[in-house]
Amino acid sequence: MKSKVLFAGAVSVIFANAAPAQTELTMWYHGAGNEVESRLINQIVDDFNASQSDWAVAIQSFPQESYNDSVVAAALAGDLPDIIDVDGPVMPNWAWSGYMQPLPIDEAAYADFLPGPRGVWDGKLYSIGLWDAAVALYARQSTIDALGLRVPTLDNPWSEDEFMAALDAAKASGDFEYALDLGMAWTGEWYPYAFSPFLQSFGGDIVDRSTYKTAEGVLNGDAAIAFGEWWQNLFQGGYAPGTSQDPADRDRGFIEGKYAFGWNGNWAAVAHMAEVDDMLFLPAPDFGNGSTIGAASWQFGISASSEHPDGAAAFIEFALDDKYLAAFSDGIGLIPSTPSAAAMTENYKAGGPLEVFFGLSEAQAVLRPVTPGYVVAAKVFEKALADIANGADVADTLDAAVDEINADIERNGGYGH
Repeated sequence: MKSKVLFAGAVSVIFANAAPAQTELTMWYHGAGNEVESRLINQIVDDFNASQSDWAVAIQSFPQESYNDSVVAAALAGDLPDIIDVDGPVMPNWAWSGYMQPLPIDEAAYADFLPGPRGVWDGKLYSIGLWDAAVALYARQSTIDALGLRVPTLDNPWSEDEFMAALDAAKASGDFEYALDLGMAWTGEWYPYAFSPFLQSFGGDIVDRSTYKTAEGVLNGDAAIAFGEWWQNLFQGGYAPGTSQDPADRDRGFIEGKYAFGWNGNWAAVAHMAEVDDMLFLPAPDFGNGSTIGAASWQFGISASSEHPDGAAAFIEFALDDKYLAAFSDGIGLIPSTPSAAAMTENYKAGGPLEVFFGLSEAQAVLRPVTPGYVVAAKVFEKALADIANGADVADTLDAAVDEINADIERNGGYGH
């Protein structure tokens, strides 16, 4: 009997001295199916879980194509995880809809971040990204030389006239199927991300950013119509393949010499450099109101229903370490969020083959309209540009797009603006 008492006492001492279990934090991620990306994010999770005794992150990954729908469905069912990732331009809608809460991390943790990875809505930080993405005009030095063209720079990009002269020269050479590949085989977010900066450079926009209450005058004004006519001419004039482009040509057409120039992102640059030994990455043309490209990619935030925002914030701040920003950049080719992380990478360090993209993102990047209504406006914009590319009347199409965007803003009470 005495031994049983001693044994019971020993057990109680063991349990008394045992460390408390870590509180589980649930996390959803959009990168299922991407082996490299999954390995990197899981490494951060493992490192965080081993670094402290309070929290343990459990990650669940979704295919990117179904991710947003999964989040919206879970929000409506009241079943969101603690940590979510969110595409930068979608974040204002999720914050306004009550899916997310402000991100309580130290401002010093992201003080050196590029503008694109910072997810700010209504004056508050809701999300932060480990990388950004940038688009450039792909070219070969040999093509530039053969056509007798000036190499544009950040400080002195091609004007509209110079850009069109370059396309005319490429077309007249007879060496290419098309002068320019815009990536029309890609749909969805590619349209507003890649093409609305052209509209902005003309002097228009998807919505009026001074109020965010209307698209009138910016999507159908004189500048927007000039953009629309230029855009339509790219296809009707035979400069670029249209909406029926073969996806395989989008992936390899420039590499195989079908296109003189390509409008593409830094995520495709490494694959192109592997097969093209004289690659150039050139800044966007200036159509009269500056040379601009899109900004903001996937970012981390905290769901509004999380019962452990302190733990979720601890994980997100942990993930912002330069070594993780650099690892993602080396692994999947995207732009590190800080200059110090860029210096640690193979491609974006000083003298690196993709250093130019960091400069493009830093100097030219413009966020897509920061409004909850963007998720609707983006789809309207995509359809309008596809219709114009296919020959629809420019002014009528843009007027119809404005009406549709304005009706959505009105239905939603101005989206809080």
